[in-house]
This record gives sequence, structure tokens and C-alpha cells, in this order.
Amino acid sequence: MGEVDPAFIQAPEHRPKLSIIEAQGIPLIDLSVLNSSNDTIDDALVAKIGDACKKWGFFQVINHGVPLEKRQRIEEAARKFFAQPLEEKRKVRRDEKQVMGYYDSELTKNVRDWKEVFDLTVQDPTFIPASPDPDDEEIDEWHNQWPEYPPELREAFEEYVKETEKLAFKLMTLIALSLGLPGNRFQGFFKDQTSRVRLNHYPPCPAPHLALGVGRHKDSGALIILAQDDVGGLEVKRKSDGEWIRVKPTPDAYIVNVGDIIQVWSNEAYESVEHRVMVNSERERFSIPYVLNPAHYTNVKPLDELINELNPAKYRAYNWGKFFATRKLSNFKKLNVENIQIAHFKIQELSNKLEGGLTIN
Repeated sequence: MGEVDPAFIQAPEHRPKLSIIEAQGIPLIDLSVLNSSNDTIDDALVAKIGDACKKWGFFQVINHGVPLEKRQRIEEAARKFFAQPLEEKRKVRRDEKQVMGYYDSELTKNVRDWKEVFDLTVQDPTFIPASPDPDDEEIDEWHNQWPEYPPELREAFEEYVKETEKLAFKLMTLIALSLGLPGNRFQGFFKDQTSRVRLNHYPPCPAPHLALGVGRHKDSGALIILAQDDVGGLEVKRKSDGEWIRVKPTPDAYIVNVGDIIQVWSNEAYESVEHRVMVNSERERFSIPYVLNPAHYTNVKPLDELINELNPAKYRAYNWGKFFATRKLSNFKKLNVENIQIAHFKIQELSNKLEGGLTIN
């Protein structure tokens, strides 16, 4: 990664700006009230979560209950893994059959990302459809690959995931309550979850004005909990004006964002927001996203409690496993068409169709 191959270069309209706007207003929410033995949930906290989901789609949490030493341990193990020679890392390389492991040539919207990753599944094995074909009922098992070095990575991962998962379900309870739903409304979807964790390493880039660590995208899962180091680089597209806003790192905080599945479940009360990752020419950056995903057999659709005659369903149901299997294909090869998106399941309102057919003389 010492020079910029044309495969990394973004189209001019998507290249990062050299001037940085740091986020003013991405909410910083204190979860300390959840760590008490009191089972009652604070209404003010629920309101803050709902407001953040509605206005930003992103927020940061502090006093979240994940022990700092668990996070530090997996971060240190990730640094050790990525510091190895390429030939060592490629011993646990992922491919279209073994989809967990190391990879260094991922594409986002058909442009190569300036990063290397190590993917891990939370439940081992994880069950996923073998193909995107709706008539193919075969199910694959996804297993983690473990490198020889560092030997502590597996234990560090398992301990970290246990704590992060607790936080994920606390946040899903708060999100459910903020939508006026019972706190446990989402729990049943995650019985056989397809959640995963990614270790990200963004090396210094000689041309940070041309390339991106991750190109602009929205997250297809339910909820993402991101640990990032102090270098920073995450940018969020502000809903109010479409401006790219840098999220300044807050020590020991997690950055949380709602994914496409929550957008559909909530019938667009909450929206998944576009974001990207900048790189720089001097410092490497590390981050660890935990991605909460439902069981593969989940049919994702607007929840019945949130739709009515005045607010009809905005999406047709789609099968999460088949959707995810389709998305995975584009990580390995360029596609001639846009990858599958929730927009493909959007129901066009009757009024739009009528307007489209009108001729104004």
C-alpha cells in the first residue's frame, strides 16, 4: 500500500475535502443510569436516544458498561495481527467460501478501500443462505479462522464480544421504547443472530485527497457500535444539509449508528445515514465495529405497530439472509449494476405514480 493504484482513486465528486468540518451536535449520551441495579428506564434517556436517531442516525455513548480493559485487549491484539508481514496475514485470508478472516482488497461502490480488515462472526457457527437464489434452500455455516499470532486474539475477541453484545441489546431496548414499542420488541429477531465484528486497519496513505479508507455507504445491518482510536477519520453526512462532518474521537466512547434494518422496521421514523472513512498521510488508524444483525430467516419489514392508514408501510418485506448473501458478492468483485439496497424494496406511493403520469400543458 505504498503507492496509489488507480483502483483506489475516487471519482472527483466523491473525493474527500481537505478542509474538515468537525461535528457539532452529534449527541454524546451518558448511559450511566443503565448501570445501576434499578430496573426502571429513565424517560429522559429514551427521549435523547430517539432524538439522536431521528436527527442524526448517529450518536456517541459514554459510561456504557463495557470494561475499558476488554476493549484495550482486543485493540492491542488487532495491532499485533496487522503489524505482521503480508504473507503471515494471508494465511487466514478470506474468500468466497471461507468468508471470515483477513482481506486487503475490499470494494465499496466498485472502488477499492484503503484498508485491510479481519472479519469475525459473533456466533460460531453462523448460519447464512448458501446463495442469493430465492429457490436455493441450502444453508452454509460460517466459521471463524484464527491466526497463529497473536495467540491471545481469540480469547480477547470472545471476552470483548460478550460485553459489547450486552450494550447492543441495551441500546435496542432504548430504541424500541423511543418508538413507543415494548422494550423487548426486537429481541426475538436475534435468537440466531448473524452479527459480526471487523478489525479495521487504515495504513498511512500518500494521497489522502484521492482515496478513502471506506467509500460512502450506509450500513445494511440493524445497529453498529464502533470503537475507534484517537486518530479519527469517520465522516457522517449531516441530514440537515448533506455536508460531510468529521466525528471527533471521544476517549472510551462508542459511536453508534442505526442501520438499514432499523430504518425499515421503524418505517423511516429513523434513517440509516451515509458515512465514509478518511485516511491521512502520517498516521495509521484502527477501529473495531460490532455489527448487530438478525437471524438469516428474518423477513425484514415495517413493524405492524408502526404502520396505519395515515402511515402505510414504505417497504415490502425482504429476507435478510438472501439480502446479505447478495451483498457479500460485491466485496470480492466489481458489479456492473448497483449492489442490492433497501431502496429496491421501497413501495412507491400511489400519489407519486399519479404525479408521474400527469401531463401539464
